[in-house]
Amino acid sequence: MNGRNYFINGITELLILSILKRSDSYVYEIFKTIQEYSGGLLDISQNTIYTATYKLESENKISEYSKLVGRKRTRVYYHIEGPGLAALDDLTDNYINTTTGVQNIINSLKG
Repeated sequence: MNGRNYFINGITELLILSILKRSDSYVYEIFKTIQEYSGGLLDISQNTIYTATYKLESENKISEYSKLVGRKRTRVYYHIEGPGLAALDDLTDNYINTTTGVQNIINSLKG
C-alpha cells in the first residue's frame, strides 16, 4: 500500500469543501485548482474527486446543479451546503491537529 496515496485520499474531502467554500465548481476545475495551488505536489485523480463528490452529495454536504456552457453542453457544478460548512470546520481542525502532532513527534525524534 502506498502511504502517500492513502493520506491523499483522506484529505480529498477537505480540499473539495475548501474549494467549494470559495466558489461553486465542477470536477475538472477542482482537479486543476488542487494541481495549481499545490504546485503539482498533490496527485489526486479526477476519479478520486468524483468519488468524493458523490459521497459528499449523498451526505447532503454539497449539492449539484447543471449549467449550460456553450450551445448544447451542460456542466455539473457543486455547491457547498450548511452541513458541508460544518464538516469543513471539523475536517480543518482535525487536519491541523494531526499534522501539528505528527510534526511535533518528527521534530522531537530528530537526532
